[in-house]
Amino acid sequence: MPFGAFERMVALRYLRARRQEGFVSVIAGFSLAGIALGVATLIVVMSVMNGFREELMSHILGLNGHLGVFAAQGPLTDFDSLAERIRALPRVVTASPVVEGQVMATSRGAAHGALVRGMRPADLARRPTIAGNIRSGSLASFGPDSVVVGSRLASALGLAPGDRMTIIAPQTTPTAFGSVPRVKAYRVAATFEAGMYEYDSTFVYMALEAAQAFFNIDEGVTQIEVMADDPDNVSQVRAEVARALQGRPVRLVDWRDANKSYFNAIAVERNVMFLILTLIIVVAAFNIIAGMIMMVKDKGRDIAILRTMGATRGMIMRIFLLAGASIGIVGTLLGFALGLAFALNIETIRQWLQGLTGAVIFDPMIYFLSKLPAKVDSFEVVAVVVMALVLSFAATIYPSWRAARLDPVEALRYE
Repeated sequence: MPFGAFERMVALRYLRARRQEGFVSVIAGFSLAGIALGVATLIVVMSVMNGFREELMSHILGLNGHLGVFAAQGPLTDFDSLAERIRALPRVVTASPVVEGQVMATSRGAAHGALVRGMRPADLARRPTIAGNIRSGSLASFGPDSVVVGSRLASALGLAPGDRMTIIAPQTTPTAFGSVPRVKAYRVAATFEAGMYEYDSTFVYMALEAAQAFFNIDEGVTQIEVMADDPDNVSQVRAEVARALQGRPVRLVDWRDANKSYFNAIAVERNVMFLILTLIIVVAAFNIIAGMIMMVKDKGRDIAILRTMGATRGMIMRIFLLAGASIGIVGTLLGFALGLAFALNIETIRQWLQGLTGAVIFDPMIYFLSKLPAKVDSFEVVAVVVMALVLSFAATIYPSWRAARLDPVEALRYE
């Protein structure tokens, strides 16, 4: 073993300071607590940031597609033939024509802004984010005169399956009495809850033909939404789609372009939080240095006696290395266990704290998600633990070297 039984015994005795040497033990305790809190906080924050990114990606891409094919100008005509050419590509899972437009939804005297997305019922049924999260009603009754509404929008308007909702478009229709807004009532077939506040409170799905008629674009669609087999390889899919539609003036927008601000903000915030929280571990490492230097000063006479009894400089250095490293190792292991337990149960803890205090800790109106997500990345956890151990070990090198260099004659001169 790198440390002998004598060295381990002396190091343990030095960590368990006597009453008159209690201040050194207090500093060691604070150092241990600082490292544990730093490691735990880093694990929790990194897990939450990873969870945010994954949840945003799954919800945004589950509803909006990985790649959008738009006409260079105006609506996209001959969309069925274009969609067939796109579906034939090897990396493409689905290619769905979509009509999209802003509307005002009203019911029972209440009004709310909404986004209508016209899709064929078969295409909508292939979207697991919608089809797998139906809260009331059924997609089987979704047709030309019915709509599927987000659960929060339905709640705001007091809607349930079977109720009728009036949709008002900002575009006007010329009549003999002047221009009037387009207004039509639709039956609510089902409500869905995708888990993202922005979508649950805004989206209304309508049959494609009904949306074309309502927005007066009978010969075209707004876009073709393409779902790839892997969203991270959307660049390759984009290049393949561009080659397949060569000669047709189209504009391609992938999910990274459409949501760049979301993911850039998460990446920047994640890196900054990592740097800031690493300082907790660095401060705790400096506390280890301070505590070890005080221990060396306090144990000067003991070191001199050990040296005169035959202990080598290497033995003295290893004693203090073991004493200081023990603080870092125990603190890191405690932080690892605490951070992992907190990250894996963070939603349960949030709900408990919310019920205890009565305050809204994670408001979905602000954070877009209905629950606090967390995803533990094994590589990041290992990196945090290794970093804490390295800093803890590095903090003990200088005090241990000072202890090994102590001259027994000088230490015992005035004893």
